[in-house]
Formats: sequence, structure tokens, C-alpha cells
Amino acid sequence: MPIKINHVAVVVSDLESSLPFWRDLLGLSGGQTQDVPQEQVRIAFLEAGDSHIELVQPTSETSGIAQYLAKRGAGMHHICFEVEDLEATMRHMAANGVTLLNDVPKEREGQRYVFIHPKSTGGVLVELYEQRSNVDAPHK
Repeated sequence: MPIKINHVAVVVSDLESSLPFWRDLLGLSGGQTQDVPQEQVRIAFLEAGDSHIELVQPTSETSGIAQYLAKRGAGMHHICFEVEDLEATMRHMAANGVTLLNDVPKEREGQRYVFIHPKSTGGVLVELYEQRSNVDAPHK
């Protein structure tokens, strides 16, 4: 089952003030911002070779990302692995005692994804992602 890093997500308190480091100083391309109402976040994806850096800013004080930011501060939130067959990967994980945060994949713009609880990964929130359409943009 081929797997690759799709993106690494970084929680920020202010997207616009964070972009200059990633885009201008590091020279990563991209960085167009996008609201994702269902997740209560504003995001920007920057290209880093074959992968991306996703900057994530909460848009609601009650969102999961806002709670994460309040508890842990800004920094790495999760790593996302792109898989070929999400259902098969989910079955494999469940059969091996891995705790998924959602049993049914979420979907956005032709991309399906689930999260693995950090207690199953040694402390890192992991996202599994499957591209289901011809959309080339990375996911959140």
C-alpha cells in the first residue's frame, strides 16, 4: 500500500502574520488563504517539494483548533499521510488496535480523511487522506 506525506499542519494564532516566514523567508510557494467553515478554521497551503505545509488558524473560540491553541500554543498540529485506499487502511488500523477519531471518513472537495488518536501513535495526531477526484490541491 503506497503511502506518502501529504502535508504537515501547523496551528497559528494569526495566519496573515505567520505567512511571511513560510512564504517569504523560506521561499515556499502558495499561501492563498481559504475558510473551511465545517472545521471552523482558516487555512493556507504552501508547497514544500512533493508535500505541503498547512497553516491553520481557528475562526471560532469553541473549535477544536482554538482549544488546541489555547492548551498547547502555536506549533505542529498533525502530520497527514496520503493513502491509496482509505477504507482498507482504516480496516488495517482498526484490526491492529489503532483508535480512529472518526469511524466514517470526512469529505471535502473530493478528498476523504480520518484522524488517528495520538495515544495510538506515540503522541502525534495523524491524518490519513485519500484523493477521490481530479482535485490537485492538498486537503484539510
